[in-house]
Amino acid sequence: QVQLVESGGGLVQAGGSLRLSCAASGRTFRSYGMGWFRQAPGKEREFVAAISRNGASTYYVDSVKGRLTISRDNAKNTVYLQMNSLKPEDTAVYYCAATSRYDYNLNMLKYDYWGQGTQVTVSS
Repeated sequence: QVQLVESGGGLVQAGGSLRLSCAASGRTFRSYGMGWFRQAPGKEREFVAAISRNGASTYYVDSVKGRLTISRDNAKNTVYLQMNSLKPEDTAVYYCAATSRYDYNLNMLKYDYWGQGTQVTVSS
C-alpha cells in the first residue's frame, strides 16, 4: 500500500507557473505507474498526465501539451507536475494517483491509490 500527499498548489495569475509535488510513502514507489488528474467545480475528474515506472515515458491530455510537464524522482519517492503558461481553465483540484497494475494508464479507474488533492486557482 502507498500513501500520497500532494503539495504546491495555490493562486497564480494567468501566464504564471506552479510546481506540484506528490510524495509517496513506502519503499516500492518505483513499481507504480503515476498520474495526475484534476477536477474543476461542477465537472468530472479528468486525466492530465501520466508517467511510466522508470520515468522514460510520459503522456498528456491535449489541452496541456507544451505547458505542463510530469516527472518523477524514484530516489525521493516523488512525482512532480511543472505547470507553465497557466490559464484560468486550468483551475481545479489536482490529484496524484498510483497504479500497481500498469506501467502507465490514462484511465482513472485503473489507479489504486489517490492523494487528497491540492487546489490550483488561476486568475485572469
